[in-house]
Amino acid sequence: MSLLDRTLKDIFPQDSDFRDRAKERLDQLAMPHWALGDLMDLAIDLAGMTHSMAPPVAKKAIITMAGDHGVVAEGVSKFPQEVTPQMVYNFVNGGAGINALARQAGADVVVVDMGVAADLNDLAREGKIINKKVGLGTDNIARGPAMSNAMAIRSIESGIDIANELAGRVDVFGTGDMGIGNTTPSTAIAAVITGKSVEELTGRGTGLDDEQLEHKQEVIKKILACNKPDPKNGIDILAKVGGFEIGGIAGLILGAAALKKPVVVDGFISTAGALIAIAIEPFVRDYIICAHRSMEPGHRYMQEKIGCRPLLDMNLRLGEGTGAALAMNLVEAAVAVLTEVATFEEAAVAGSDK
Repeated sequence: MSLLDRTLKDIFPQDSDFRDRAKERLDQLAMPHWALGDLMDLAIDLAGMTHSMAPPVAKKAIITMAGDHGVVAEGVSKFPQEVTPQMVYNFVNGGAGINALARQAGADVVVVDMGVAADLNDLAREGKIINKKVGLGTDNIARGPAMSNAMAIRSIESGIDIANELAGRVDVFGTGDMGIGNTTPSTAIAAVITGKSVEELTGRGTGLDDEQLEHKQEVIKKILACNKPDPKNGIDILAKVGGFEIGGIAGLILGAAALKKPVVVDGFISTAGALIAIAIEPFVRDYIICAHRSMEPGHRYMQEKIGCRPLLDMNLRLGEGTGAALAMNLVEAAVAVLTEVATFEEAAVAGSDK
């Protein structure tokens, strides 16, 4: 049995008993009923995910998956492909947005080379990144599939490997990405799975002007017509219009769900990975926490398809895992509410009769 098949056999819905126990306690807290709203809903989810009334969330890590995309040859990004490895070095040196926000949240940053079109062996040898390179970037999806089915499965299983390798030292996973041009495959994935139009879904990515945005939309339409991915087959979608880092993110989410650990999903690209994971195993939804709503217009439709509401809406559009790092503060806050706030009885406070 393959690693993917073994992992899927270990994914189950949240535990209903722990959800019920968490709700019972939260109903009795010494405050107006459900006064902390979504934070209390999150606490129930965390109890159900982890099978615990004191969900472990102290050990946090953002897994930033990096990969390149052949479709940049179509002029869909304002930045050249060389920026991807340059940003990987910036992550390693601690100077990127994700490093600052992860430090603030008390989270580690783990950088994974899933398919950067550059030699990063020096960083891997020094233990500064994890090498799971599937290839030197995907093929140009405007002219054919991104990768083979075997490469798609390998990228997913690489993400599962990461979850398993880090399981002993991580309570909460966060997803992150780096890859110039990756909003284009993510939009293609969103179009296939949500059924929304390319115009509704396509955003400006790294800052395209109106003419460039229109060109990007035409490229995505060409991608979909050329590859015709099967909307019901997550591996087929990934192979035809995805990316190595998107597959890695999907695998990380599947791995986290099998381990019964929460996974905080970052922005647009990470959510494309989540959609692939859900297409492979729908129960994985029960372990996803949507960190924030990106400025990319398609992100809302993707989150609606998953059935999750984002914790934050702050006009973010950086990626890297930055939104996930911010949201981890709220994950810890939800557990604090569940475990530290006294009930009316414990606090000897007279409760409402209503």
